[in-house]
Amino acid sequence: MSLLRQWLSRAARDAPALVLPGAAVLTYGELAALPGRAGLQALAGGAAELARGLVETALGDGTAFPLPPHLTPQAQSRLIAQAHEAASPRLPLILATSGSSGAPKAVRLGWRSLAAAARLAGRHFELGPGDAWLVCLPLYFIGGAVIPFRTLRAGATAVVLEGFEAAAVAEALADWRISHVSLVPAMLARLLEAGLRPPPTLRLALIGGAALDPALAARAREAGWPIRLSYGMTETCATALVDGRPLAGVRLRLAPGGALEIASPARMAGYLGEADCGEWFTTSDLARFEADGRVTILGRADEMLVTGGANVHPLEVEAQLSTCPGVAEAAVTGLPDPVWGDLLACAYVGETDEAALEAWCRQTLPAARRPRRFLRVSQLPRLPSGKLDRRALRRLWP
Repeated sequence: MSLLRQWLSRAARDAPALVLPGAAVLTYGELAALPGRAGLQALAGGAAELARGLVETALGDGTAFPLPPHLTPQAQSRLIAQAHEAASPRLPLILATSGSSGAPKAVRLGWRSLAAAARLAGRHFELGPGDAWLVCLPLYFIGGAVIPFRTLRAGATAVVLEGFEAAAVAEALADWRISHVSLVPAMLARLLEAGLRPPPTLRLALIGGAALDPALAARAREAGWPIRLSYGMTETCATALVDGRPLAGVRLRLAPGGALEIASPARMAGYLGEADCGEWFTTSDLARFEADGRVTILGRADEMLVTGGANVHPLEVEAQLSTCPGVAEAAVTGLPDPVWGDLLACAYVGETDEAALEAWCRQTLPAARRPRRFLRVSQLPRLPSGKLDRRALRRLWP
């Protein structure tokens, strides 16, 4: 019997297990009666097809590989060929990384990883029968794909939407008495712009996928959103830290140079086409351990800018820019310059004009952290995962 069938057997047969777009409801009994799919299942289509595919493949001891639609044909063919070689009853899930640091790779997530991730999240977020977790993140990325495994282990319900729309989220929050939801910061911002307040049933709004602007966090808390900050990645099977503290069983240390290293029971088996990984995974993120035991993520090491001889991380400047009146979102990059090295340039969304923002920066920011070029845009460039697309950001300037 597959591990997922064991989980299903513990829940009430008539309890709702999976709610698909269009309000089609599958109970625990109905899921348990499905035959399952064996072998490699390269999944494509809408959210309903991906959600059913993930579950049915797990029931059949197959290996699911939900395909991101942005993969090039060449990358897709390469990863599928590698996935065929890796497929195994012990490997329920393969996921492509978001591609934020270059060409996408694919991560092997075994039952050990998924079971540990579901167990840790269930305990930390107090997930159980009667709860419902809203899925509006893509199911081909870890933030969305892991949610059905969390809920099915806990006897709860996964309510799957066809992508993110503020109106659809508002309707689902009310209709399905949602207790948990996962969002990226850009989604949270859109919900606040729409004036949406959380229902009384909502106990957790887990925010991850990118750094959360402090001003946006403050606005969300004032509006009553029960936000918690998640840090994790595909390689750690989603959440490893919450509000700067590791989940139970997760260990942390700093590598030489300041990169965060993680040892987690939910760690990946390894990348497709590569050997199994060791106990410790070295992230691309710089971090700092605080005196109270929390961990502060300082940003990706490969995004560090050197301007006028000073090391400046875009996240530092973006956090300060977010406090400027009339700025809703800001993103900072470095433009090649013979004098500065990386000349700081800021693209932003907001009501204030470029001259006013430049004047505010002159009064507020130290010289080394002051952008020299400004560009107001209707929206910032983002990857399909919701993360800021820093390569596209730099291309905004000629």
